[in-house]
Amino acid sequence: MPSTMLRQQLMKNVHNLVVKVGTNLLTDTAGRLDKVMINAIGRQLGLLSERGIHVTLITSGAVGSGMGIAGLTSRPRELPVLQASAAIGQPTLMALYARALSRFGMHAGQLLVTRDDFEHRSRYLNIRNTVGALHRLRAVPIINENDTTAVVELGRFADNDTIAALVANLIKADLLVLLTVADGLLNTEGQRIDLVPRVTPEVLKLARAEKSALGTGGMGSKLRAVSMVTEAGETVVIAHGRERNVLLRLLEGERLGTIFAPAEHKMSARQRWLRSAVRPVGRLMLDDGAADAVLRKNKSLLPRGITAVTGRFERGAVVALVNPAGQTIAHGVVNYGNADLDRIKGLKSAEIAAALGAKPFDEAVHRDHLVVIAGQ
Repeated sequence: MPSTMLRQQLMKNVHNLVVKVGTNLLTDTAGRLDKVMINAIGRQLGLLSERGIHVTLITSGAVGSGMGIAGLTSRPRELPVLQASAAIGQPTLMALYARALSRFGMHAGQLLVTRDDFEHRSRYLNIRNTVGALHRLRAVPIINENDTTAVVELGRFADNDTIAALVANLIKADLLVLLTVADGLLNTEGQRIDLVPRVTPEVLKLARAEKSALGTGGMGSKLRAVSMVTEAGETVVIAHGRERNVLLRLLEGERLGTIFAPAEHKMSARQRWLRSAVRPVGRLMLDDGAADAVLRKNKSLLPRGITAVTGRFERGAVVALVNPAGQTIAHGVVNYGNADLDRIKGLKSAEIAAALGAKPFDEAVHRDHLVVIAGQ
């Protein structure tokens, strides 16, 4: 199917939209907020909401905003100063969004989250329920990482591209738009790629480590976010945020940015959580037969196929299933803790009771509670 027709078909079916805007779009090089840009984004979100589309915004800019207010000329390296900058900048950022949305009778609903909030199933579901309630109250959920408490993330791993992907999967958004200061994904000759059917290792090589003085992400983080969402069965676009009415034009099917096609099959909500949201607390090393059964035959993992167990965990924890080459091929919920798995690894199902005194489960990980990690 030609890319123009594919775009129009995918955009026609968008009812639930997540938009992420980066620091470089929202601030100038000195760290001052670009109020015109924020107003333009708010206006487009308001117009889309009037069309009946549920819109959720993932916004960077709190640290950059605070830097401008506090008179800092470069991104601080000391963690307390980073956190203080976010605390100073967040209220101003939200006030600007609220003012822009109020013209459409919409409210701004602030949610500050950390990576850990997506790890815990109950907190994960609470975020989903809150986003849904905000939509019903004619509010745009505006989500940012809680920079004042996310110590590890802010210091080393923070990027709102990941948050955007996690939120898109959480609420099963039809479309994630990552707005940046690039025209989209560029090929080796610097030309914009219109359509990417799938994020492959070759596509990942096109990423540039172009982190700025203000932001923390780059094309690499965006492509990782793209993979998380498209593998779950949804569409992603990377586009230049300073294109006039970029969101409105994208939703009309115009060829802006790079569109990443969704996988053929949509993952369930639980599969999305297992694949991307929760980080495994242990690893089960598999033999070739078990790895093939999990990866290609949609089979449960039996203790017989486990060659080694690493990590400390209880029954119900999420672990990584690793093939003999050391590659993670799946995430799954274990039926046994690490101590019991270590005792029954390599055993046939009929031998479990003798080793443990009872056999509550035949499977170490049931196929209904695991998800294959494609491309990792």
